[in-house]
Amino acid sequence: MINDQMTFVLTADGSKTIYNPVVGENYHSRNGALQESEHVFLNSGLHYFLADKTVDEVSVLEVGFGTGLNFLLSADFCTMREIKLDYVGIEAYPLSHEMTGQTGYEQYVSPGLWGSFIGTYPAAMQNTVGLNGYVSLHVAPIPLLEFETDKQFDVIYFDAFASANQPEMWSEESIKNTIRYLKPGGVFVTYAITGNLKRMLKALGCKIEKAPGALGKREMLRAILLVY
Repeated sequence: MINDQMTFVLTADGSKTIYNPVVGENYHSRNGALQESEHVFLNSGLHYFLADKTVDEVSVLEVGFGTGLNFLLSADFCTMREIKLDYVGIEAYPLSHEMTGQTGYEQYVSPGLWGSFIGTYPAAMQNTVGLNGYVSLHVAPIPLLEFETDKQFDVIYFDAFASANQPEMWSEESIKNTIRYLKPGGVFVTYAITGNLKRMLKALGCKIEKAPGALGKREMLRAILLVY
């Protein structure tokens, strides 16, 4: 786990993020950690996937679990709507239990969910844990290219640090290793949009969509794996 010299940063919407001095970047946008997570991942990813479907279960893979904010918002949404959520996060450098508990994110989700998350966070890095009757979580504490699973997922949140600071996460090998876990018809979302990323995803059989970006960004990328 990495925590030495990390510091909390208050973002523009009042929510906190964490600055990672090793990478030289915050975990979320300074324009608002909460608004970015809600816009890019919950609304443009999970909500988009579920909008035209009547389902009672959904699966999400997150590359870059970080502070757990994307998970908490998704878990709270699914619990309220009685949708079973199977959530897997990949995080090569997980935050400590102590630092995770100091994010202040309990104000954005139900008390029961927050309590379950904090209570099971260490165990979730060893095995899949159930947080309530609807949500299961596993955080794989390994690099993306070492991750393997038999599962495929409905939605992928790609929330790695920016390519300028973590270029290996945006390589062809990394993107290919991510998309192979996406179900046909599944949705891949990320805050970034570059020509290189669009080309890679198209080559992997995805339809590319430009979507409005979170506050401070004009556009973001959403891709749907085509069904053949």
